[in-house]
Amino acid sequence: MTTSYKADLCVIGAGSGGLSAAAGAAMFGLKVVLYEKHEMGGDCLNYGCVPSKALLSCAKAAASVREAGKYGITASAPSTDWAAVKAHVARTIETIAPVDSQERFEGLGVTVIREAARFADPKTIVSDTTATTARRIIIATGSRAFIPPIEGLSDVPYFTNETVFSAPDFPSHLLILGGGPIGLEMAQAFRRLGADVTVVEMGRALPRADAAHAAIALDQLRAEGVTILEGHKAVRVSGDSAAITVHTDNGADNPAISGSHLLVAVGRQAVLDGLGLDKGGVYFDRKGVTVGDNLRSKSNPRVWALGDAAGREQFTHVAGWHASVFSRRAFFKQGSTAASLPVPAVTYTSPEVAQIALTEAEARDKYGDAATTAAFPFHENDRAIAEGKTAGECKLVLHKGKLVGASIVGEGAGDIIQLIGLAMSNGLKLSALTNFISPYPTRAEVVKRAASAHFTPLVFGPNGRRLVGLLQRIP
Repeated sequence: MTTSYKADLCVIGAGSGGLSAAAGAAMFGLKVVLYEKHEMGGDCLNYGCVPSKALLSCAKAAASVREAGKYGITASAPSTDWAAVKAHVARTIETIAPVDSQERFEGLGVTVIREAARFADPKTIVSDTTATTARRIIIATGSRAFIPPIEGLSDVPYFTNETVFSAPDFPSHLLILGGGPIGLEMAQAFRRLGADVTVVEMGRALPRADAAHAAIALDQLRAEGVTILEGHKAVRVSGDSAAITVHTDNGADNPAISGSHLLVAVGRQAVLDGLGLDKGGVYFDRKGVTVGDNLRSKSNPRVWALGDAAGREQFTHVAGWHASVFSRRAFFKQGSTAASLPVPAVTYTSPEVAQIALTEAEARDKYGDAATTAAFPFHENDRAIAEGKTAGECKLVLHKGKLVGASIVGEGAGDIIQLIGLAMSNGLKLSALTNFISPYPTRAEVVKRAASAHFTPLVFGPNGRRLVGLLQRIP
């Protein structure tokens, strides 16, 4: 028997974007039907941001023990109880889960259907037991790990982000395919917890980050014992559950790297299979649903795509922003777009690497010599000195004195860059980053000092000196 629903909004996918949009619509008093075939909370809660940061916190605790000696503290070498580490990860998920739970959303008035959904026609979504006709339909199905077509990979056991946090045994030597944020965060975490780790990257590690700042983070990982092989393309994988070997094409060397376990972290792809998009008249490509900056389907205006399914930046915070764009446009008829605000990105290694809008290299490609930078190093920041965490820099990227991007590498970079994000998102001038009182001592002072560095030649140069000299003649 099929249950029929008529809704103002039908949402497919209970991740960050889908849940935010569903909650907002329900709080406006609209009829909302939400489909989710797996776990409420999606990838971020269950397999991504939340468990990875919980694992990183365990690894950071181990690193703190190893570093205690330089602060005058005597401590024995840490050992890892993998079962206890996994328990911490599980507790973290369990603590946050009620916010995304079916019970909470049903309490908001959302009809939650825990079944796979698909289009029956351009305005109807069906599952095994239901059919929903909706005025608006959101596709927020997220993404999954991309598995590259490497010879032999399908014949060996490997982890992805969906399985690595519940690995039965702790790896003695973890091989990681991919030197992006996920690969390097896991590399440092498992190394700090006691595993040997080798990262195999076909290009440059952290390729989207500022090159100089990426190098600072990579130097730290290498200093901690992580082997990072850049320019090594994996061409074949062999082995079994006892040992796995990655064969790479590295010119004449053609090395083979062996380890106990393998993690595949070479990127992500939108989850669109099984949705019947052809029946819904929804165009899509390998990146995701074909949408405009308004996130609305270009082929079926009833349909919107949010988060990773929209084929844009693959971040949880972007999915949340997409939900806001949808609500503003659909309910308030505002003109917000997915590109309305600059998007920050953070790699949560130690030190962290944070980026917003253009890198220095991207700005120079776009603006040529009109692009400039203003920077301030962490080793001149008193809080960083006091804590012994002085690796890093805040770099502001400017075009004719206007902020067009920024990059920060250092402890707490992801928190610090929010100052710059606030300024850029609200059209503030660079001077706004100098015109506030920063509590002392804090690492966030690096932003104010970097902004001040841009104005130093003007304020203290010949013209500034001349002006001050003239003003001193006034009684």
